Amino acid sequence: MAVRTIDELDLKGKRVFIRVDFNVPLDPQGKVTDDTRIQAALPTIELATSKGAKVVLASHLGRPKGKRVPEMSLAPVAQRLSELLNRPVQVLDDCIGSEVEAAVGSMAEGEVVLLENLRYHKQETDNDSDFAKALAALADVYVNDAFGAAHRAHASTCGMVEFVGEAAAGFLMKKEIAYLEEALKEPERPFVAILGGAKVSDKIGVARNLLQKVNGLIIGGGMANTFLWAAGHPTGASRVEEDKRGDAEGVLAEAKGASVEVLLPDDVVVAKEMTPEAETRVVPASEIPDGWLALDIGPETARKFCDAINKAKTIVWNGPMGVFEMAPFASGTHEVARAVADSDAVSIVGGGDSVAALEKEGLKDRVTHVSTGGGASLEYLEGKVLPGIAILDRS
Repeated sequence: MAVRTIDELDLKGKRVFIRVDFNVPLDPQGKVTDDTRIQAALPTIELATSKGAKVVLASHLGRPKGKRVPEMSLAPVAQRLSELLNRPVQVLDDCIGSEVEAAVGSMAEGEVVLLENLRYHKQETDNDSDFAKALAALADVYVNDAFGAAHRAHASTCGMVEFVGEAAAGFLMKKEIAYLEEALKEPERPFVAILGGAKVSDKIGVARNLLQKVNGLIIGGGMANTFLWAAGHPTGASRVEEDKRGDAEGVLAEAKGASVEVLLPDDVVVAKEMTPEAETRVVPASEIPDGWLALDIGPETARKFCDAINKAKTIVWNGPMGVFEMAPFASGTHEVARAVADSDAVSIVGGGDSVAALEKEGLKDRVTHVSTGGGASLEYLEGKVLPGIAILDRS
């Protein structure tokens, strides 16, 4: 893949439109509670300002569905970005229109503005051509640094690119692509993938694609229930995707054919209800009682999973091992998080819950790469073409 990066372009005096991913959580008072994605974009923004660009930032926030929702304004993001950059960042009242064009036209070199929420306009997610042209009217150069939105063919990630003279990737986009490509194409071995989370349907494509590349596949979380059920084990009241039985059986068969070891839970933590106060038991994964829910991997399973992680040289992890938000069902996820952090392997972690588990344990800085794009990283690992990256490809 031949994608230019922002440092290869002449930016001085140019209006540089940077698509960032500032879809960050806000508290009820409108304050940013996690600025990870903002900080991840700083190298690209700072390069552009240092080169004398007029920097126009654009992002979505939440799902306002084409309406102006005050609680989803990017104004608090502009305030936090201003603090991080140590320079003023003005948030404009809209993202298109004559007033926006006039504001951008009057910018001085090195200035930064943030457009208002792109998704206040339904045309953004529709990839409407006229809306794309209106965004392109603000740009001499287009830069995509929003890996978290790269799997969406929207106006700001795809449509506007053909109407701008030059296009490139930002540093965050470059880093995300580099780590994921290396893991998929030239991983140090053994290469182990850890997949968790609630549903098989979210990750079956990822599992199938990774079987051609990994040496071991660890499956935990709610999705493991469907695999256990497909193997003929009782799963009590646990959620099972019955329509995915064939997919689960297919993964196990393909793994056997590819000599890939698949690790499933040997024991699980069960409860009659998903509450922090619930009575819990540890039972064999093949003997989940009627009326009980499997809500975490058990201690023997955690030891087995961690042993495989300790032997790995490349690790990709996406999805928790249980309902880790509740203390009685958090141990498995936290054991896996600690093993990944303690490993000497190249470790790539994606998905909000996996990252949250690392943060909860203070381990986020001890993995090689934390992906900012949960859905995008999953689709990349699944082998899909991400439209926001493909549009930048010059090869």
